[in-house]
Amino acid sequence: MCLICDRIKMIKEDRNPYFVKELKTGYVVIGDHQHFKGYTLFLCKEHRTELFQLEDKVKMQFLEEMSLVAEAVSSAFGAEKMNYELLGNGDTHLHWHLFPRIAGDLEQYGNNGKGPVWWYPMEKMYSEENCPSEQELEEMKQKLREELDKKEI
Repeated sequence: MCLICDRIKMIKEDRNPYFVKELKTGYVVIGDHQHFKGYTLFLCKEHRTELFQLEDKVKMQFLEEMSLVAEAVSSAFGAEKMNYELLGNGDTHLHWHLFPRIAGDLEQYGNNGKGPVWWYPMEKMYSEENCPSEQELEEMKQKLREELDKKEI
Protein backbone atom coordinates (compact mmCIF):
# COMPACT_ATOMS: atom_id res chain seq x y z
CA MET A 1 0.00 0.00 0.00
CA CYS A 2 1.26 3.50 -0.75
CA LEU A 3 1.74 6.34 1.74
CA ILE A 4 -1.18 8.31 0.27
CA CYS A 5 -3.45 5.25 0.49
CA ASP A 6 -2.37 4.89 4.14
CA ARG A 7 -3.28 8.54 4.81
CA ILE A 8 -6.66 8.09 3.10
CA LYS A 9 -7.29 4.98 5.19
CA MET A 10 -6.54 7.05 8.30
CA ILE A 11 -9.07 9.65 7.12
CA LYS A 12 -11.73 6.98 6.65
CA GLU A 13 -10.95 5.64 10.14
CA ASP A 14 -11.08 9.18 11.60
CA ARG A 15 -7.40 8.95 12.62
CA ASN A 16 -5.78 11.58 10.38
CA PRO A 17 -5.33 14.79 12.41
CA TYR A 18 -4.48 16.78 9.23
CA PHE A 19 -7.77 16.03 7.46
CA VAL A 20 -9.83 19.11 6.58
CA LYS A 21 -12.61 18.11 4.18
CA GLU A 22 -13.77 15.42 1.77
CA LEU A 23 -14.69 16.50 -1.76
CA LYS A 24 -16.13 14.42 -4.60
CA THR A 25 -12.74 13.45 -6.09
CA GLY A 26 -10.37 13.83 -3.17
CA TYR A 27 -9.45 14.76 0.37
CA VAL A 28 -8.09 18.08 1.57
CA VAL A 29 -5.36 17.83 4.22
CA ILE A 30 -2.99 20.29 5.84
CA GLY A 31 0.67 19.42 5.26
CA ASP A 32 2.70 17.90 8.10
CA HIS A 33 5.33 20.65 7.85
CA GLN A 34 4.44 24.30 7.59
CA HIS A 35 7.45 26.41 6.61
CA PHE A 36 5.17 27.69 3.84
CA LYS A 37 2.22 28.55 6.10
CA GLY A 38 -0.95 26.95 4.80
CA TYR A 39 0.78 24.23 2.76
CA THR A 40 -2.05 21.89 1.80
CA LEU A 41 -2.43 18.65 -0.12
CA PHE A 42 -5.35 17.43 -2.21
CA LEU A 43 -5.33 13.62 -2.34
CA CYS A 44 -7.14 11.88 -5.19
CA LYS A 45 -9.67 9.27 -4.04
CA GLU A 46 -8.71 6.99 -6.90
CA HIS A 47 -5.34 5.30 -6.77
CA ARG A 48 -3.86 6.43 -10.07
CA THR A 49 -0.36 7.57 -10.94
CA GLU A 50 -1.13 9.88 -13.89
CA LEU A 51 -3.88 12.39 -14.65
CA PHE A 52 -4.54 10.76 -18.01
CA GLN A 53 -5.46 7.52 -16.22
CA LEU A 54 -8.60 9.13 -14.78
CA GLU A 55 -11.85 9.04 -16.74
CA ASP A 56 -12.31 12.38 -18.48
CA LYS A 57 -15.24 13.49 -16.31
CA VAL A 58 -13.41 12.57 -13.09
CA LYS A 59 -10.20 14.19 -14.31
CA MET A 60 -11.93 17.48 -15.08
CA GLN A 61 -13.72 17.46 -11.73
CA PHE A 62 -10.44 16.63 -9.90
CA LEU A 63 -8.72 19.56 -11.62
CA GLU A 64 -11.62 21.92 -10.90
CA GLU A 65 -11.74 20.90 -7.25
CA MET A 66 -7.97 21.32 -6.93
CA SER A 67 -8.32 24.85 -8.30
CA LEU A 68 -11.07 25.66 -5.81
CA VAL A 69 -8.99 24.23 -2.95
CA ALA A 70 -6.03 26.37 -4.07
CA GLU A 71 -8.26 29.45 -4.09
CA ALA A 72 -9.47 28.62 -0.58
CA VAL A 73 -5.87 28.09 0.61
CA SER A 74 -4.88 31.43 -0.89
CA SER A 75 -7.73 33.23 0.88
CA ALA A 76 -7.30 31.43 4.19
CA PHE A 77 -3.56 32.02 4.47
CA GLY A 78 -3.04 35.34 2.70
CA ALA A 79 -0.99 34.07 -0.23
CA GLU A 80 0.60 36.54 -2.60
CA LYS A 81 1.08 33.69 -5.11
CA MET A 82 0.15 30.01 -5.21
CA ASN A 83 2.49 27.21 -6.31
CA TYR A 84 1.01 23.93 -7.56
CA GLU A 85 2.77 20.57 -7.92
CA LEU A 86 1.58 17.17 -9.05
CA LEU A 87 4.71 15.04 -9.07
CA GLY A 88 4.29 11.45 -7.91
CA ASN A 89 7.90 10.35 -8.19
CA GLY A 90 8.07 9.41 -4.51
CA ASP A 91 4.45 8.64 -3.66
CA THR A 92 2.95 7.25 -6.85
CA HIS A 93 -0.64 8.27 -6.13
CA LEU A 94 -2.17 11.43 -7.61
CA HIS A 95 -1.92 14.24 -5.08
CA TRP A 96 -1.51 17.98 -5.42
CA HIS A 97 0.89 20.03 -3.33
CA LEU A 98 -0.55 23.54 -2.86
CA PHE A 99 1.92 26.08 -1.51
CA PRO A 100 0.77 29.56 -0.50
CA ARG A 101 3.72 31.88 -1.10
CA ILE A 102 4.65 35.24 0.40
CA ALA A 103 7.63 37.53 -0.14
CA GLY A 104 10.66 36.41 1.84
CA ASP A 105 9.53 32.82 2.43
CA LEU A 106 12.69 31.48 0.73
CA GLU A 107 14.85 33.67 2.94
CA GLN A 108 18.29 34.07 1.31
CA TYR A 109 17.88 30.95 -0.83
CA GLY A 110 16.90 30.80 -4.48
CA ASN A 111 17.42 33.64 -6.90
CA ASN A 112 17.53 36.69 -4.62
CA GLY A 113 15.02 34.97 -2.35
CA LYS A 114 12.70 34.00 -5.20
CA GLY A 115 12.04 30.67 -6.87
CA PRO A 116 10.27 27.34 -6.36
CA VAL A 117 9.74 25.90 -2.89
CA TRP A 118 12.29 23.18 -3.57
CA TRP A 119 15.07 25.79 -3.56
CA TYR A 120 14.54 26.04 0.19
CA PRO A 121 16.76 23.46 1.98
CA MET A 122 14.83 20.25 2.61
CA GLU A 123 16.37 19.76 6.05
CA LYS A 124 14.97 23.17 7.06
CA MET A 125 11.61 22.74 5.31
CA TYR A 126 11.02 19.39 6.99
CA SER A 127 12.48 20.24 10.40
CA GLU A 128 10.43 19.50 13.49
CA GLU A 129 10.16 23.23 14.22
CA ASN A 130 7.90 23.50 11.16
CA CYS A 131 5.36 21.01 12.50
CA PRO A 132 2.25 22.82 13.75
CA SER A 133 1.16 22.38 17.34
CA GLU A 134 -2.24 20.76 17.91
CA GLN A 135 -3.77 24.21 18.48
CA GLU A 136 -2.12 25.72 15.38
CA LEU A 137 -3.27 22.75 13.31
CA GLU A 138 -6.87 23.08 14.52
CA GLU A 139 -6.85 26.82 13.75
CA MET A 140 -5.44 26.20 10.26
CA LYS A 141 -8.00 23.50 9.53
CA GLN A 142 -10.84 25.75 10.70
CA LYS A 143 -9.69 28.68 8.54
CA LEU A 144 -9.37 26.47 5.49
CA ARG A 145 -12.67 24.68 6.12
CA GLU A 146 -14.44 28.06 6.37
CA GLU A 147 -13.02 29.13 3.00
CA LEU A 148 -13.92 25.79 1.40
CA ASP A 149 -17.46 26.05 2.75
CA LYS A 150 -17.82 29.49 1.11
CA LYS A 151 -17.16 27.76 -2.22
CA GLU A 152 -19.81 25.12 -1.45
CA ILE A 153 -17.60 22.25 -2.49
